[in-house]
Amino acid sequence: MGEVLSQDEIDNLLKAISTGDLDATDYDDKKEQQVKNYDFARPAKFSKEHLRTLEIIFEHYGRLLYTNLPAYLRKNVQVEVVNSEAVAYSEFANALSNPVLLGIVNFLPLQGNIIVELAPTLGYAMIDRLLGGMGVAIEKKREFSEIEISIIERMMNVCVELMREPWQNVVQLNPRLERIETNPQFAQFISPSEMIAIVTLNLKIGDVEGLMNVCLPYITLEEVMDKLNTKYWYSTMQEVDSTNYGDDIESLISKAVVPIKAVLGTSSISVNDFVNLQKGDIIKLNAGIEEELKVYVGNIEKFKALPGASADNYAVRITSIIREE
Repeated sequence: MGEVLSQDEIDNLLKAISTGDLDATDYDDKKEQQVKNYDFARPAKFSKEHLRTLEIIFEHYGRLLYTNLPAYLRKNVQVEVVNSEAVAYSEFANALSNPVLLGIVNFLPLQGNIIVELAPTLGYAMIDRLLGGMGVAIEKKREFSEIEISIIERMMNVCVELMREPWQNVVQLNPRLERIETNPQFAQFISPSEMIAIVTLNLKIGDVEGLMNVCLPYITLEEVMDKLNTKYWYSTMQEVDSTNYGDDIESLISKAVVPIKAVLGTSSISVNDFVNLQKGDIIKLNAGIEEELKVYVGNIEKFKALPGASADNYAVRITSIIREE
């Protein structure tokens, strides 16, 4: 900020100018104005705020990949958001290798598609792991067979389904994987000059490391661009966090099915006696008639009970509860 003049200094300057002792042109700003070049071929449709919010969304997405993919791959998976940037689609398409794994995802209810690019090394590692291997990527790149594409499509569907939750603060998504392309020439679904946001994630499956690039065109996100700011994001997160899920959790737990069994007693007999058992034979148990039965919930003894009947069914009457396992 420039120097602030006092009222006396302002009055003296005005007096000097009015008497001709001072020429106002001598105080014109001689410095060159800093002009920032604007490229009309690449308009800045994504601000830093938009890119930062996208990073927050995909950090959440990375945590979901970290917890869900090991269940399918039976390997430790590490995910990290590397960076985000806004470029023209032509730059993204020209940087693609051949072969490449491109998942074309319909981003319903938003208009248009997005692209999920998966490094071929990660694709080879997933295929090897799902087919019983150690999850090692091949050194020499080759074309993917139809069977391999089908296997990768299953994993890509899992990755696409996981996008619902991170985006729910912005829009209720229903994403659907339409197809997988291995040739970048067949992935020209928008104009080469169209601006896109690219979020890059680094995936490590066991010892194999590679990148996943998520390409988000501006025309697809245009409807929700006003929601892609951190202020809106955190305000909606606080609303969600303030919700009490206790009743829902209790309701779900109450519907869980657990096995319960009452043990009348046990007995030990020889294999010869077991083989020669006949209808009407009696097996003597180690428990008396008046003794209480042990009732197990799962494999844990939780109750003591007495045997009886209810209508035409066998039943037990709980007499005591065992508080300790």
